[in-house]
Amino acid sequence: MEAAEPVNGGSVQIQNENTSRKLPNFLQSVNIKYVKLGYHHLIKHLFKLCLVPLMAVMISEISRLTPDDFHQLWLHLQYNLVSFILLSALAVFGCTVFVMTRSRSVYLVDYSCYLPPESLQVPYKKFMDHSKLIEDFNDSSLEFQRKILERSGLGEETYLPEGLHCVPPRTTMVAAREEAEQVMFGCLDKLFQNTKVNPRDISVLVVNCSLFNPTPSLSAMIVNKYKLRGNVKSFNLGGMGCSAGVISIDLAKDMLQVHRKTYAVVVSTENITQNWYFGNKKAMLIPNCLFRVGGTAVLLSNKASDRRRSKYMMVHTVRTHKGANEKAFNCVYQEQDDNGKTGVSLSKDLMAIAGEALKANITTLGPLVLPISEQILFFATLVAKKLFNAKMKPYIPDFKLAFDHFCIHAGGRAVIDELEKNLELSVTHVEASRMTLHRFGNTSSSSIWYELAYIEAKGRMKKGDRVWQIAFGSGFKCNSAVWVALNNVKPSVSSPWEHCIDRYPVKLDY
Repeated sequence: MEAAEPVNGGSVQIQNENTSRKLPNFLQSVNIKYVKLGYHHLIKHLFKLCLVPLMAVMISEISRLTPDDFHQLWLHLQYNLVSFILLSALAVFGCTVFVMTRSRSVYLVDYSCYLPPESLQVPYKKFMDHSKLIEDFNDSSLEFQRKILERSGLGEETYLPEGLHCVPPRTTMVAAREEAEQVMFGCLDKLFQNTKVNPRDISVLVVNCSLFNPTPSLSAMIVNKYKLRGNVKSFNLGGMGCSAGVISIDLAKDMLQVHRKTYAVVVSTENITQNWYFGNKKAMLIPNCLFRVGGTAVLLSNKASDRRRSKYMMVHTVRTHKGANEKAFNCVYQEQDDNGKTGVSLSKDLMAIAGEALKANITTLGPLVLPISEQILFFATLVAKKLFNAKMKPYIPDFKLAFDHFCIHAGGRAVIDELEKNLELSVTHVEASRMTLHRFGNTSSSSIWYELAYIEAKGRMKKGDRVWQIAFGSGFKCNSAVWVALNNVKPSVSSPWEHCIDRYPVKLDY
């Protein structure tokens, strides 16, 4: 490089002529991820590539046959007519058995997420001002809640139920029922309106709410409100935590395998009114800062005629339960503190236990969704590690090759951070989860649907895209659902992001 010459008070650097003519070293600039991507495409289409020469040979041989050859083949069939009929009958029988026993496709026709009124929004200041007016909290607890809230990843527009906006809070059974009705009926009204489905056509109803299970049940409240038919198969799941939404979807899927030409509705929500903690045990104060009002209603169908208007088709559901382990069982635990105040306690081991549950879940999910190239690399690395080098690092499969979009349960900032790190996801991959946590908070089992709605509202969901919904819940459980988009998916009418999507993503100050 030669010295710079001043021009108009500035400087211009003149490169050596030989240097400027050199091409870049492509071998040094190629990123290993592109090598992996090429290898993935090669292995993915290996079977098709092998069929090409075989088909070429078959076509070549057929083209050489003369009319006499075809005549001899016809005579041969006539002399073996009985064998030909038996083989044909066997083929027809086999095809019939295959069609009758294969799994029915399950379609997600549409879904609706509840958007509470603006009057229920709870900015940081309002949250803290109301908490100070509650005499049960001491100064240490108030300061702890303030710090958790500021670091939580929640924004200023999340929602709390009407009863908790009152001073003192109204936590009666009537208030809790009102919250449940507003959320569930709000979702279902929009769902039936958008899909034009008559509620009396619903054959399967699954409702999940972990902490509020009145009598009559929440599912019975829906049956009564919409006058569902008398033979509806209704289920009410309680105490199953934030992953219960995927459990409900899995249950509905199983029911749709049994009942032909059927609609199933899944309602996922959580009730906060009677589950606010009014004590000073810090492990039980965290849910106050994270959980917010939300819910969703999902319409599933196994009717082939619904495929064209459906958004997604179910590919897999995988459920993992670590409840046999005592630490896992107790890490999210509803109990009373020393003063008899009821709340949900979160263990310090929660993230480690969630990691173990995730590992078990993706071990099962991986062979179902990962491209064969990733499975070969994983197996080869495992064999090499066993035979040659015990200290060799295991190969971590690249789930970004299996999925286009990730809906990670917005349980809190730490959950999203850990999955982003461990699965080596990009900022865009976790954007829906972070923005859902910011805008709506932890809405429990419905959070993965607010995230899916975010992706749709951004116009990112294209035909053939695969979506991975993953949620964690008490017990301890890790559950996954995989969907494939049947079309370029547009956001539903009255999407929860309809009036604010242009403001997102927002910059997070942490």
